[in-house]
Amino acid sequence: MRSVCHQMSRELTGGWADKEAGDVKIASIETFTQGTNLCVVRVRTDDGAEGCGQASTYNADITAAVLHRQVAPVALGADPLDPAAISLKCIEENYKFPWSYVCRALAGVDTALWDLRGRLEGKSVCELLGGRPRPVPAYGSSMRRDIKPEEEARRLARRRDEQGFRAFKIRIGSVCGHDRDEWPGRTESLVPAVRRAVGDDVRLLVDGNSCYTPARAIEVGRMLEQHGVCHFEEPCPYWELEWTAQVAAALNLDVAGGEQDNDLAQWRRMIRMRAVDIVQPDIGYVGGLTRSLQVAAMAAEAGLLCVPHSANPSMVTLFTLHMLAAIPNAGPYVEFSIEPSTWTVGLYSPDLTVADGLVAIPDGPGWGVTVNPAWLSQAARIVSHP
Repeated sequence: MRSVCHQMSRELTGGWADKEAGDVKIASIETFTQGTNLCVVRVRTDDGAEGCGQASTYNADITAAVLHRQVAPVALGADPLDPAAISLKCIEENYKFPWSYVCRALAGVDTALWDLRGRLEGKSVCELLGGRPRPVPAYGSSMRRDIKPEEEARRLARRRDEQGFRAFKIRIGSVCGHDRDEWPGRTESLVPAVRRAVGDDVRLLVDGNSCYTPARAIEVGRMLEQHGVCHFEEPCPYWELEWTAQVAAALNLDVAGGEQDNDLAQWRRMIRMRAVDIVQPDIGYVGGLTRSLQVAAMAAEAGLLCVPHSANPSMVTLFTLHMLAAIPNAGPYVEFSIEPSTWTVGLYSPDLTVADGLVAIPDGPGWGVTVNPAWLSQAARIVSHP
């Protein structure tokens, strides 16, 4: 197993460890946390190189504590040019603590290491991966279930006209809803209302957020197919892979899922049983870009598309853009939240914006952005050294 993982490490990093055989070490790992949503991570080497990434959003203050307690001691002193080896070691050293917070913390270190390498080589992350910076089509992702169908339909049509979106995702059912809708009849009213408002040439995606049993998901899915919905996300409780596989086998539209999953063995099972047609790793939840690439590679081997989850305008959407511009099985669009996000304002520049339905990957090495020094100065800072 270790030799297989080492080979994967070399493939993902382009042989970095062979190029500069451990001459440089990770000397410090810093976290900068504001509130409970955001934690920026900065990694520095013993020769002064640095890179910035982000730990997963939400409960980020807890994640920062986990990072310094359980991830930094493993990563400090390691070769920064071998993120796959660091990723594997952090998982193995924390085998009694699967999986969520360790992976959320690891994501911050991993994404900072990719930024560091890009800055050293003067290349963007997507170029390090063999891709090229380019505008990526976006789907406008609604996060609301408290909105009336007619109002949702109007605002999506307005976004189509103002920003050029040619795809949208809407929320149906209720979160872990045990077959209950947010209110009776909402889903059956929402889907046709949105379809009428945005037109037949706009792709329509839906997210069930673990709402349905298989029988009800298939029933709802038949209705979705009648209205040209192309993507049914997380129809069943995400941990019930067999349930989701039943739905995927019964429907003609694509069933998508995986945003919550961070165990690569679970990903292998999910892909092997064809529980989903589209895989959706979240770079923050799964443990960083390195582990997301491993998921994408598994999916590519099975002939499945990858459309990562990136449901907020923090750095996770930036990371996802670089990934989609490089992997061979990228789906047709990046998820781009249409909701107000005061908690990410001023985090980094340049901002990501949608024009003509496209989001451009920022120019420049690494992730191509600068974390705002003023934001960092206002954050709670913790630093770990060897």
